[in-house]
Amino acid sequence: MKNYFRVFRKALRLAGDPYYRRALRLGVGAAIEHEPMLLTLANSGVRTVLDVGANTGQFTLVSRRVFPDARVIAFEPLAAECERFLAVHAGDLQVKLVRAALGPERAELAMHVAGARDSSSLLPITATQAQLFPGTAETHRESVQVLPLVEAVSDAELAGPLLLKIDVQGFELQVLEACAPVLNRVEFVYVECSFVELYVGQAMAGEVVAWLQKRGFALTGIGSLTQGPSGVGVQADLLFRREVNSVEEAT
Repeated sequence: MKNYFRVFRKALRLAGDPYYRRALRLGVGAAIEHEPMLLTLANSGVRTVLDVGANTGQFTLVSRRVFPDARVIAFEPLAAECERFLAVHAGDLQVKLVRAALGPERAELAMHVAGARDSSSLLPITATQAQLFPGTAETHRESVQVLPLVEAVSDAELAGPLLLKIDVQGFELQVLEACAPVLNRVEFVYVECSFVELYVGQAMAGEVVAWLQKRGFALTGIGSLTQGPSGVGVQADLLFRREVNSVEEAT
C-alpha cells in the first residue's frame, strides 16, 4: 500500500509541475526522488553531468532542473529507450545522448532485457532480483555497443567539475573503470549500489565504496534505501565527493 501511495503522490506532483508535465505526457516520469540529494549540490559549480544508464531521461530531467547551467551527457544503449529519451529532450541544446553503454573496453555485448526494462543489465538477472522486484525477470536479449568514456565523448566535452551518476544494474564497477581516465575532473559520484546479489557477478556496495575511497572519494550521503521483506537492505543510492585534488594523490 505504501508503494502505491508513493507512486500516486509522485504522479500528482509531476502532473502539477509545468516543467515535468510534458515528459509525463510522453510516458516519462522525472526521477524527482533524487531531487533532495541533488539539491545539496546545487551551489557546487557542477558544469557537466554524466548520466550513465539514462533510460528514457528521468534523471536528466531532474539534472536540468537542479543544474540549469550544466550540460548533461547521457548514455543509454537500448534503442527503444533512446528514442523516448530524444522525444523527451528534443530541442534542449544542453543535453547530448550517446547511444551506448560504458565499459572498460569497446565491445558488443548482450543486454539482458527485463520485463521492467529499467532493470535490464549487461549481467544476467538473478532469481533474487526477480523475486524481490516482480516483473524484472529476463524476457529476451539485445546486442548493444559498449565504449570507454574517452571513446564515447571528446575531451573538450568533459568540463569539470563533473557529476557522475551511475544506475546500471550491477555494472557499476565496470563503468567506474571506463571513467577512470577523467576521474580527476569528477567532483561527485552518485551511484546505485546493491547489498545483495541481484545480477550475476556484480560488485557489491562494499567493493564500490572501497574502489572509490582508494581514489580519494568519501561517502557523504545515502538515499533511496530499498529493503527486502525481512528488513535487510537491498539497494541504495550512494553519494561520494572527491577529497583530493587529483586521483594520483589517492593512489
